Amino acid sequence: MSDQPGRIPEYRGVDATTFRNEIVPRYRPAVLRGLIEQWPAVQHARTSLQSIGRYLSEFDNGAAVDLIIMPPQVHGRLFYSDDMRGFNFSRSKASIGEVSDKLLRYAKFENRPSLAVQSAPIAGCLPGFANKNRLPILDESVPPRIWLGNVVTTPAHFDESNNVACVVSGTRRFTLFPPEQIANLYIGPLGHAPTGTPISLVSLAEPDFQRFPRFREALASALVAELEPGDAIYIPTLWWHHVQSLAKYNVLVNYWWKGHVGAAEGADTALNCLLHCLLTLKHLPPEHRRVWKTIFDHYVFGASAESVEHIPPHVRGVLGEISPELAKQVKAFLVSQLQR
Repeated sequence: MSDQPGRIPEYRGVDATTFRNEIVPRYRPAVLRGLIEQWPAVQHARTSLQSIGRYLSEFDNGAAVDLIIMPPQVHGRLFYSDDMRGFNFSRSKASIGEVSDKLLRYAKFENRPSLAVQSAPIAGCLPGFANKNRLPILDESVPPRIWLGNVVTTPAHFDESNNVACVVSGTRRFTLFPPEQIANLYIGPLGHAPTGTPISLVSLAEPDFQRFPRFREALASALVAELEPGDAIYIPTLWWHHVQSLAKYNVLVNYWWKGHVGAAEGADTALNCLLHCLLTLKHLPPEHRRVWKTIFDHYVFGASAESVEHIPPHVRGVLGEISPELAKQVKAFLVSQLQR
């Protein structure tokens, strides 16, 4: 079994129609070479670090964004503290311009802290940037976010949204694992992770195969791509992705959406459902869990129009079309049940 990952399929000249009709329905990652090479931001990044730094500062409105700071000895790997009760970084606040200036100063030194602005909404901190740097394959209702930092590694994790991530400055290496590799990635705690969702505890750079022997199987299914300024990658929802920012000054702009292409990311999370199932179903006898699996398959995972056609439409409730008002009522009911 090879420990070397495969390559992510690559496309050039992708337009909105190709993306929506050919790439997204495959539910496979895709590298979109040169997708944003005409962005002014990319042109500045290709000129020099100072040029892209000045360009970002032109849009900076001084709004404070979340900043992660890691000491030099952790080598930029976003992770837990040694006892896993905390994390190996501290949090602060700064404007995009302030972070950019720090990165340019730190670039002169080898033994430097790692800084990372992660997922800051561009509308709130760089107004006007999105109007000058547009992504034509997605609807403009999908808001862009900026990731700014130096050498940082984010362990394998998943997002509940589809993702197009665009490299503006620096180099990024993406290593992706299919969703079914979850058992081989040795995922950490659900409610306590350095990222928004749970992460793999395995170091991709130095995997401990004695402690994590099944990780070899995950590597056999891994796909990797290295992106330069102007390139983008499509990561389907729930695909595990390990991301390395390799340069002294890295800028990435990403777009998250759920459901059909162009639907902006919602606030609901299926992880809440998973947590509730762990509370209510995990302790049941195996024969009972099997029955609940059948019920979930019927109503959720294998649901079809035929499964409810025997019920008049006006009394189908949550088994039919769920209106915003009905969704609000169901959420209120669930809140009242959880508070009992």
